[in-house]
Amino acid sequence: MVVDDHPMWRDAVARDLAESGFDVVATAGDGPQAVRRAGAARPDVLVLDLNLPGMPGVQVCKELVGSHPGLRVLVLSASGEHADVLEAVKSGATGYLLKSASTQELTEAVRSTANGDPVFTPGLAGLVLGEYRRLASDPAPAASDEPKAPQLTDRETEVLRLVAKGLSYKQIAERLVISHRTVQNHVQNTLGKLQLHNRVELVRYAIERGLDDV
Repeated sequence: MVVDDHPMWRDAVARDLAESGFDVVATAGDGPQAVRRAGAARPDVLVLDLNLPGMPGVQVCKELVGSHPGLRVLVLSASGEHADVLEAVKSGATGYLLKSASTQELTEAVRSTANGDPVFTPGLAGLVLGEYRRLASDPAPAASDEPKAPQLTDRETEVLRLVAKGLSYKQIAERLVISHRTVQNHVQNTLGKLQLHNRVELVRYAIERGLDDV
């Protein structure tokens, strides 16, 4: 699904994706419309602009990822401002691509996003990982009745450690000599056990526990 308030741009992106073999199930031109149509169309990937009338893109992302945990969101924005990138990632976006990207870069980014791999315009990936580390260094609020941490298998812990290091699912599969699908299954099982919603929360969890340094 493609969401952008500029009709010509929205139609061009939808056309390029359709011509590349993707099934574009819906488009929308403002925030509330995007939430309604995504709820009905149930896309696997949402290509989302941030600057939308009616409701900001980050709010659209937060609402849809919260209600449809399997949804992957690729932000496609004209803004390369660090604050916009970080806000999008915190709202649940899987990746962030600038509108200056080529059609080939866009189609590859959508394909990677569908697989659950993070995609960022060059130069932004380091920024996001740095923010993960900063968030993880903030003291977590104390909870007197905090439940015991769920028990992960050795393989789930191994996959989690590589996710925290910033590896894509494909790279993890090659490193561990297992299939891409098996990596996805381990990540989904881990998300379920930890009661987390997306890769952003999973990376933060891992960094908080020092798994990225092991």
